[in-house]
Amino acid sequence: MSYDAFVRDRLPPADQQPHFHLLDYPERMNAAVELLRGGRTDDLAVVNAHGRWTYADLDNLSGRIARLLVEEEKLVPGNRVLLRGPNGYTLFAAWLGVLKAGGVVVATMPLLRPGEIATVIDRAKVSHAIVDSRFIGDFREAMEQTRHIKSLIKYDGDHGRGELETRCVDLSPLSPVDTGRDDPALLAFTSGTTGVPKGCVQFHRDILAPCDTFARAHFPMAPGDIAMTSAPIAFTFGLGATLLFPLRFGAACATIEQPTPPAMLEAIAAYRVTHLATAPTAYKAMLSQPGLDPALGSLKTCLSAGEHLPEATWLAWKDRAGLSIVDGIGSTELMHIFISESGEAIRPGSTGRAVPGYEATVLDADNRPMEEGVGRLAIRGPTGCRYLDDPRQADYVVEGWNVTGDTYRKDRDGYYWYMARSDDMIVSSGYNIGAPEVENALLAHPAVAECAVIGTPCPERGQIVKAFIVPAAGFTPDEALISDLQYFVKRNIAPYKYPRAIEFRDALPKTATGKLRRVELRD
Repeated sequence: MSYDAFVRDRLPPADQQPHFHLLDYPERMNAAVELLRGGRTDDLAVVNAHGRWTYADLDNLSGRIARLLVEEEKLVPGNRVLLRGPNGYTLFAAWLGVLKAGGVVVATMPLLRPGEIATVIDRAKVSHAIVDSRFIGDFREAMEQTRHIKSLIKYDGDHGRGELETRCVDLSPLSPVDTGRDDPALLAFTSGTTGVPKGCVQFHRDILAPCDTFARAHFPMAPGDIAMTSAPIAFTFGLGATLLFPLRFGAACATIEQPTPPAMLEAIAAYRVTHLATAPTAYKAMLSQPGLDPALGSLKTCLSAGEHLPEATWLAWKDRAGLSIVDGIGSTELMHIFISESGEAIRPGSTGRAVPGYEATVLDADNRPMEEGVGRLAIRGPTGCRYLDDPRQADYVVEGWNVTGDTYRKDRDGYYWYMARSDDMIVSSGYNIGAPEVENALLAHPAVAECAVIGTPCPERGQIVKAFIVPAAGFTPDEALISDLQYFVKRNIAPYKYPRAIEFRDALPKTATGKLRRVELRD
């Protein structure tokens, strides 16, 4: 069988890759097959407004999609297949089908625009695409800017009436291609908060690793559980919490296409969701929603990632919902979460300790690991950074460590406390000020719905702290509120950290994954 070695040939050289602590997986395996073994054939796998589907349904449709790709669309193992659409049963079947066919999944955020999609197509040399018909306009515009797409198949959400569904009706499932644990399976692009998105290569074993490390330790599921997240599966946080973890452990996932806080609460109540994963801002927003109480009847576990979880939000959710949010930090480069904590071991405000299977430290200015103190967060474990043909590999991997770009404080008990992105530390009159600490203080004020803090140039101090604030309903954004907020911060943290400038906004700039784009605020 022929093989497209494009991705394999563009992996970083061995001396630029991190050190790995590998898990024991069979040499020959296919991640899609392994995931679908998690549940019994008649167990619920996916549920949404359009229907309910079992593990047998998901296995069968993904196998038929694999046959369509291989036999009719001439997909060769190693070819890249772009997926575009909101979370749903058909998209999940396509994701699994690509892996069964030996392809490499390139999932994209539904919010990406033509130029951004074209960049992904060009960087990954995508040859095949499966696109929700409601998102075809932007994709066709992207195709006009590239020359790599040879096959485009449309589907119709989960209505079951699109081209993909029609062409698969009379096909029998394809026997999964014989893939290896170290064969590329996923090409995940970063969200672009720091510039041009980077393509992160994940092998078949890397797809299973977050299930068998983080999820098993801190976000466990079992048959009968139902998970839901606000994040699309193009975001590896969403991929894990929405699809990988439920399938690995025989649970199910509920999907919604517009995951606003009110819609999530309605869906949690309707589908009896037990495991919720979303961003800190969503938890804060849900606290003021009338649909919160009905949703709390089924929820057992809550997970936050994507941004730092403020202590004020953790405490408010615990007080109102009675649930301790599991915080975590992960990255697209390492596939999922590598520092977290759960249960009684949670320390509010701390991200947690190294996930079992991972090793964490903070590096000093000379790249030496520190027993405790403040430094650049560094990680080693079963997953690690492999950029696709990108010189920035040398910035992320330092002496075998994955260096995430975050500044953390490590305490004597091995807990990690977020300070700032390494390039977001504010230096004012010689003091180092972490933006998240100021944000946490502001978020404890009832007038603050959302906020972001940056450093802005100042001739006298070098930088001053500036806060951008989205006021909560019922509060007037005026000079009196500015004075009140500044006094409030001075009263709760060291006075030199208070925001000397405050600007009110209707909304804060964010990426397609919901991460704050501080670069736009600085500009």
